[in-house]
Amino acid sequence: MAAITKVSPLAPAGFPDLSAIDGVRFATVEAGVRYQGRTDVMLAVLDPGTSVAGVFTRSATRAAPVLDCQDKIGGSSDGPAAILVNSGNANAFTGHYGQTSVAEVTQAVSKATGVAVERVFTSSTGVIGEPLPHDRIVAQLEALKAGLSRHAIEDAARAIMTTDTFPKGASAIVEIDGKTVSIAGIAKGSGMIAPDMATMLVYIFTDAQVEQSALQAMLSAQTDRTFNCITVDSDTSTSDSLLLCATGASGVDATGDAAFAEALEGVMLDLAQQVVRDGEGATKFVEIRVTGAASDADAKVHGLAIANSPLVKTAIAGEDPNWGRIVMAIGKSGAAADRDLLSISFGDILVAEKGWVSPDYREDDAAAYMKGQDLVIAVDLGLGEGKSTVWTCDLTHGYIEINADYRS
Repeated sequence: MAAITKVSPLAPAGFPDLSAIDGVRFATVEAGVRYQGRTDVMLAVLDPGTSVAGVFTRSATRAAPVLDCQDKIGGSSDGPAAILVNSGNANAFTGHYGQTSVAEVTQAVSKATGVAVERVFTSSTGVIGEPLPHDRIVAQLEALKAGLSRHAIEDAARAIMTTDTFPKGASAIVEIDGKTVSIAGIAKGSGMIAPDMATMLVYIFTDAQVEQSALQAMLSAQTDRTFNCITVDSDTSTSDSLLLCATGASGVDATGDAAFAEALEGVMLDLAQQVVRDGEGATKFVEIRVTGAASDADAKVHGLAIANSPLVKTAIAGEDPNWGRIVMAIGKSGAAADRDLLSISFGDILVAEKGWVSPDYREDDAAAYMKGQDLVIAVDLGLGEGKSTVWTCDLTHGYIEINADYRS
């Protein structure tokens, strides 16, 4: 696979300074799973009592690690837990070899760390359809164990990258009853992004104490407002996994706490938007706001129809304010719409209203707006109170170059 050397123009200034989360340690190694000269495996070990919640891809061709994690979520939280992630190979569509690799890796992690195999969660990301050389990972477990550190979360974010051009991290601190609770998360994702659960690979850690079923309910609800509202290319991965781990090390019970839930959602949205900003070949970050729909669900259908349209995305890449393509996407979405009630805006520029171009619209103004890197497209259906916001990026020749050369 060709090295990705050019950082996305939409990338943040640098990796954020994430708080160390008590109760979790990280380590990374170069195992040579596929890449040479870079770390490609990360291990996280979590203290006994850590609650683990997860959401996963709904793809019918889910990878073996995803199926294994799904089976384990909801189990006892008494003992320690571990997460092992490799990049370069997705261990997907590999038949019984995939299951064997998961078994070998989870058992080896269990032996090295003392974590029960039922509490070892694995993820794999990269090329689909090639057997995972799990022996290379197993051979590095003692080195991973020896390297565990509370302060290596940035290293972990880098080790899980594939076509990503920058590592992704986000954090928050919240006070509950006068005590401080910390949240920190990392993510990878750049292409094959149209999540139907969570997205890509995401790992979020907090020192709050939250019972597992409550943590799972919170994660599932917030996923629908964050990761399930982004798209790069309309393709849902076989490997999408999101794990949320609450170590309880702070001694603060955050179950049902509104401030904690808000802070967690903020971290999730930050990570989700970073994935869009690293969309393969992306040069524009686009927020699509849909209001006035018959329902929130309809609004999301319309938003994703716009966000996933190649014609819309290429027009954005070309800085062309082609609002007719927005109309097209709304019309094809399948959700309720009335041509004569429709309004469209680019930023603060009202483009169309009541089914026709606005009398005050000037093409030059819209064309100038489209030259920006961060764009807002707003649509009001005029039908009801339904609303939704989704985030996407443009579609450029860079996307073709990355994916045409992905396995070479």
